[in-house]
Amino acid sequence: MSSPLRLGIAGLGTVGIGVVKIIQKHADLLAKRSGREVCITAVSARDRMKNRDADLSSYRWETDPMAVATADDVDVFIELVGGDEGVARDTIEAALRSGKDVVTANKALLAMHGHELAQLAESTGQVIRFEAAVAGGIPVIKTMTESMAGNQINRVMGVMNGTCNYILTRMESAGLPYEAVFEEARQLGYLEADPNLDVGGIDAGHKLAILSSIAFGTQVSFADVEIEGIERISIDDIRRASDMGYRIKLLGIAQMTARGLEQRMSPCLVPADSPLGQLVGGTNMVVIEGDAVGQIVLRGAGAGEGPTASAVLSDIVEIARGVRLPVFGQPAGDLKAALPARTAVPAAYYIRLELQDKPGALAKVATVLGDAGISIDRMRQYGQHTPASVPVLVVTHKTTPEAIDFAIEALPRTGVLVSDPVELRIEEV
Repeated sequence: MSSPLRLGIAGLGTVGIGVVKIIQKHADLLAKRSGREVCITAVSARDRMKNRDADLSSYRWETDPMAVATADDVDVFIELVGGDEGVARDTIEAALRSGKDVVTANKALLAMHGHELAQLAESTGQVIRFEAAVAGGIPVIKTMTESMAGNQINRVMGVMNGTCNYILTRMESAGLPYEAVFEEARQLGYLEADPNLDVGGIDAGHKLAILSSIAFGTQVSFADVEIEGIERISIDDIRRASDMGYRIKLLGIAQMTARGLEQRMSPCLVPADSPLGQLVGGTNMVVIEGDAVGQIVLRGAGAGEGPTASAVLSDIVEIARGVRLPVFGQPAGDLKAALPARTAVPAAYYIRLELQDKPGALAKVATVLGDAGISIDRMRQYGQHTPASVPVLVVTHKTTPEAIDFAIEALPRTGVLVSDPVELRIEEV
């Protein structure tokens, strides 16, 4: 058997301790599957005295994570600190320059600086593996870089933030408003320290940017992802989408077109009986479409100690086996900067309106939609919300995003709306 693969771990939060526990529990199994022993030599975290429910006594403790990143007795640096700058970036760069491979779960860092890190890794002859950075325990990175290596990938889409999916499905099942479920998620510890990373779509946008780079051979570019969160989704939207046979999901979609790379993360309606429509709770789902294999659906836990640590271990075992792949599936020098493009693919749209209860209000709405070239598939008027307003739901036939933009901008000028309209794209999945 080869010499042991020696690990140094920076960050002993939920995922870091999960990695420690798996290595301690499955040491023999990992050695058999890797062809060599996998062991931890050094660890680092901010608070040494914190109770972490794991025995760390046999590992050298370093107060400074940089000491782990540059230690002579560390072969693979495991970065689980988080953040797109500062300690995480500095230690990864130092580890690469010190001749160490890197495993990370840091989606924000890769989305913001992935291309520069890939270039550094290749220049030093090292690898960066990051299965845990996208969709927790779902092996989406390996599926795309290895299992689908013989495919041209046409589209990637999915539900990539479990907290948002929990909030949306909980609103539907319990009939609770967004604010109540948001607070419930906070109490359960589902939200990031900055909740906007979750509900604002930023966390999921980071993941989509990484997947886009792998799928289409482009430089990762989070700045070009169109992002909208779930904050404006009301319980009325949830109920009315259900009435029409749909569910609302925070859906990420990336596809390469003749105009450029489309990357968008936004709430959309999907058919309730589709795989994405049936996804409940904190589960993630990624759908990948290849020209040879067709559509692949990957579903599983998108976060949590066990699932995310499992993904980290999968990368460690690959390195132990001697697998050496470019960071984003292709040499960094071959990755081109993609021209960003807004989607032009026609789709049906859901539009929620709160109209004044007076004659001619609906006629004015229909005129605006007609002037935009939008035809109505279905329209429903619900009971009054207040003595002076009536909720109206419109589902359009397929139309262009430009036409919808024109209509949404023009509708408030009719003088019959009580509040701003809400529009959501209906995706075919």
